[in-house]
Amino acid sequence: MEKKEYQLKIGGKIIGVEFSNLAEQSNGSVMVRMGDTVVLASAVMGKEDRMDLDYFPLIVNYEEKYYAAGKIYGSRFLRRESRPSDSAILTSRLIDRTIRPLFPANMRRDVQIVITCLSIDEENDPDILGIIAASLALGTSNIPWQGPIAAVRISWSEKTGFIINPIYKQREEALLNMVVSGPDNVINMLEAESKGVSEDIVKEAMRMAQKEVTRLNKELSSIITQEGSSKEEIVLKEYDKNIKEEVKNFLKNKLESALYVEDKNERENNLFLLKQELMDYLKNKDYPEESLIDAKSILEQEIDKVVHKNILEKDKRPDSRKLDEIRSLEVAIDILPRPHGSALFMRGKTHVLSVVTLGSPGDVLLLQGMEVTGEKRFLHHYNFPAYSSGEIAPLRGPGRREIGHGALGEKAILPMIPSQEEFPYTIRVVSEILSSNGSTSMAATCASSLALMASGVPIKEHVTGVAMGLIMGGENRYKILTDIQGFEDHYGDMDFKAAGTKNGITALQIDVKIKGVESKVLSEILDKAKDARLFILEKMNEVISEPRKDLSSFAPRIFTLKIKQEQIGNLIGPGGKIINKIIEDTGSAIDINDDGTIFVTAPDEEKAQSAISRIKEVTKEFLAGELVQGTVSEIRDFGAIINLGGRKEGLLHISELAPRHVVKVEDVVHIGDALKLKIKKVEPNGKISLSLKDVKNLDDKK
Repeated sequence: MEKKEYQLKIGGKIIGVEFSNLAEQSNGSVMVRMGDTVVLASAVMGKEDRMDLDYFPLIVNYEEKYYAAGKIYGSRFLRRESRPSDSAILTSRLIDRTIRPLFPANMRRDVQIVITCLSIDEENDPDILGIIAASLALGTSNIPWQGPIAAVRISWSEKTGFIINPIYKQREEALLNMVVSGPDNVINMLEAESKGVSEDIVKEAMRMAQKEVTRLNKELSSIITQEGSSKEEIVLKEYDKNIKEEVKNFLKNKLESALYVEDKNERENNLFLLKQELMDYLKNKDYPEESLIDAKSILEQEIDKVVHKNILEKDKRPDSRKLDEIRSLEVAIDILPRPHGSALFMRGKTHVLSVVTLGSPGDVLLLQGMEVTGEKRFLHHYNFPAYSSGEIAPLRGPGRREIGHGALGEKAILPMIPSQEEFPYTIRVVSEILSSNGSTSMAATCASSLALMASGVPIKEHVTGVAMGLIMGGENRYKILTDIQGFEDHYGDMDFKAAGTKNGITALQIDVKIKGVESKVLSEILDKAKDARLFILEKMNEVISEPRKDLSSFAPRIFTLKIKQEQIGNLIGPGGKIINKIIEDTGSAIDINDDGTIFVTAPDEEKAQSAISRIKEVTKEFLAGELVQGTVSEIRDFGAIINLGGRKEGLLHISELAPRHVVKVEDVVHIGDALKLKIKKVEPNGKISLSLKDVKNLDDKK
């Protein structure tokens, strides 16, 4: 196997780049390695142009292989990878958002990028390697693409300061984790999670990351120059000049009046009617069907031009708002009677209902993945039914968009969630998008924060979020939009989602449709996003400003107690017999941690206390000199066996029955007798010796 190797350096670590014929039937492929984490990227382009499409058909897949981590997962009957994990879906989206803006907008060839993780260590995340590998596979292929793109992860904590390319352990200890990518010296994709750090720290992280991206792009360009193929000349979608002129002439004096109305539904209806009029007009002029398809795309381009022109020249938004104006807000809690908490957050025509469910510690989500295994006790799920945008579609499971938006809201709120020691419940929040007009993920974040406080979950403080937009008109000509609606998201140049508290940032996500944006512009947007967050926070605080002290009467009750680790086996019993009996009899859920912490979850306190009493019986430790109650369960020649409760037994020797000589045990006690006894001795092996005569002597003295 012939191969060529190169090296890159990020944060003091070496990234190995290897070109070979491993995937030689793809248009471009590369293997990238850091430590023992290895990814293979391949890029394939279709043979035919699909001019019937009005979009660029790009597919990006990141593939997790459990063998990469030396694990065998899957159901017992299907030991193989099946549906991508949420983590894999999020990584696919990360790479897609990075590379997509650099393809020609009017390209109509199928392109698929597959990044496969072949090996993973416990230090180096494959996502940064995946972005770099995709960039090199595309850059060295014959596929038209305006790369390269570099990516870097940066973290920050008070103890370490900024770290470029942190390992997993450093990321766990950090207060800020950020992934930044882009071409040349600009940023075109950013994701961050934070524990409430200030905007100033985020700005410095962006500046440092952009500098590192610029340096890496020079190295990637050098590799591509040496290994790259000449780009194939493909047919790009072009529109006939005659049809372009026809469409432009038809739209004169019609487009602005259709677009610039405050109500979204009215605007959409105007555009629908305008499009119908345009099609009828062209049909009457005997234009062929292909021209009608092109006319729809030309209409989209003309709308884009009008939106850009009016915002750049007149600060004029489609719904007449000021550039920094937030849509009307409505906030309400306790929307639903039976769930444990609910809230409604409405921003213009974006309406989100978030609902909280509290469960036992045993209700955690078990994670089995290539990178992560363990338990997850805070879940945020996001649903986007078609009716929310006035459309019709089959109801299926969550797609990439739902997974991504749910994860963003979860990331934003997670730093405020109390620890299990403070609040032992498993917490699930579901955000239902009831009406959509942009910024639904940030509205879901606000609604979830409200619902959590209403349910009594002791979150540290409210989390709010807002989507910011950008309209570019040249290198130094731009306008920033606060609280973009769906129309502005579609025709704008960037979607900048920022979530946080009154004190700092908890989550960021940036998508662009242009080549990229400088960090200084992003810093300006970040400041305007803070102003918007604080405004929204005031409205939320007017409804509820701190968590309720009491949980819903419909929420389960959880009580915590602690036993010694060596008692865990006694509580469980052979084959789980004892603990299952307690669960069955009391209607409680019982979860046991390895350290001996026990969580009892029950519908009400009475059932929980019943279970706790049974647990204490089973795990009770007896001490010499202690007075106890017991029942005679067996009679032997040498004494009586006493049931002390909870499968505990003791021996009442015949010599301890009375202060006088006893010939037969039955002369003093019988099976079923309830006795008050004194513990004489507890052996190291747990055997208990009891005395009845010592108790009688005590009673006589009284």
